[in-house]
Amino acid sequence: MIIPKPFLEQLGLDGEMEAEMIIEGGALVLRRPAGSVRAGCAEAAKKIAEAGDDALAMGEFGNAADTELSW
Repeated sequence: MIIPKPFLEQLGLDGEMEAEMIIEGGALVLRRPAGSVRAGCAEAAKKIAEAGDDALAMGEFGNAADTELSW
């Protein structure tokens, strides 16, 4: 489907972006895609690691008595 450039510009889309297209109330609706839930997570994790604040919150999960368990 070819979408006229003025429509894309009104949505803030360029020719490289994806768009969400759905049928709503008998109409074809074109929307900017919702932001990714994980957008920015990699950058935030990198900052946390660089600050040295990425230690395990619960420590190691093993217990000294685990050697006695049989599975």
